[in-house]
Amino acid sequence: MVLTKCDDYPLHQTPEPVAYAGTDRNFYDRYFFNGYAGDGSGFFAAAMGIYPHLNVADAHFCVIRDGVQHNLHASRELGMERLDMQVGPIRIEIIEPLQKLRVIVDGDGIKAEITFTGRAFPIEEPRFIHRIGPRTFMDYTRMTQNGHYTGWIEVDGVRMDCAPGTMGTRDRSWGVRPVGSRDEQPHGTGVVPGFFWQWTPLNFADRSVFFHVNADARGHQWNTRAVIAPDGAGPEALFDTEGEMAAPLTPGTRWPRDGVLTIAGPDGPETLTLTPVGRFQMRGLGYTSPKWNHGLYHGPLVVEREDFGLEQCSPGSMDNYHVQLPCKVTSDKHGEGFGVFEQLIIGPYAPMGLKEFMDLG
Repeated sequence: MVLTKCDDYPLHQTPEPVAYAGTDRNFYDRYFFNGYAGDGSGFFAAAMGIYPHLNVADAHFCVIRDGVQHNLHASRELGMERLDMQVGPIRIEIIEPLQKLRVIVDGDGIKAEITFTGRAFPIEEPRFIHRIGPRTFMDYTRMTQNGHYTGWIEVDGVRMDCAPGTMGTRDRSWGVRPVGSRDEQPHGTGVVPGFFWQWTPLNFADRSVFFHVNADARGHQWNTRAVIAPDGAGPEALFDTEGEMAAPLTPGTRWPRDGVLTIAGPDGPETLTLTPVGRFQMRGLGYTSPKWNHGLYHGPLVVEREDFGLEQCSPGSMDNYHVQLPCKVTSDKHGEGFGVFEQLIIGPYAPMGLKEFMDLG
């Protein structure tokens, strides 16, 4: 049987039941959230991924307290039912589509109930299609939305409410990118795989600013967009523009030291200076994690807690390359705000002088 709850909704994109998602084993459907107080404290993040062809659903919840990143991982067999949005102790509820969602966590020593409310209509980023040599590496769509949070998070019995003004970002993406067990087939002679990613969703008093860029090993930008979203804006009021980021690496790492983003705003060029005040390791959400990478099969249901000190994370280890840095942001035209600077560089990247696969800045 392949009929599921989804089939009673007008969601079909092909003549097949919703349980079948094309023919690419790497198809995925994913939720992501992050949040922080106005000064960057109390950082938390959550994610859930569904992998129909791998028959896996996984989820993660993370929170930073006193320099320690506490991570809760969960994975289960999907069983084709994609509307059951709970993986062990982690659940996502859609209260109002494209506007309000809730994350509920009831795990070993880590519990939470937080509600996200969007500030404006989500932006749709350009379709991500990228090939390395002849092989399709990515082909997916993503939407992004800034918002405010209410609720609470508890770690080992210590409950803290979300501070007034707690803000952050959520995204939804779906399509094809590497998930599950690694493909060991070589790319072929002369093909140099490389991946460069920067993403800076920023929150100001009455607007959001978004910028991202994907580039290959030579620095060719194959996907980029900048958007300004006034609070309450519908899709027609989003200001679509261009941006350019200058961000040197912290010596001995692949992490950004700071950043200067230049965008063309509705009132002329605008310069935004990003100053990091902390660090979040994305492996807590499964990204580049050797054990909890997205879509790996663990069994019918497996839940695990993982805690690590941020100062003990070696920047030379590939599973620590992917970071989000909470940042104070200063605009030369619109005052101060706060956001994150996410970066991942895998392999060589000529514009930063990274010649070998694991060179550090």
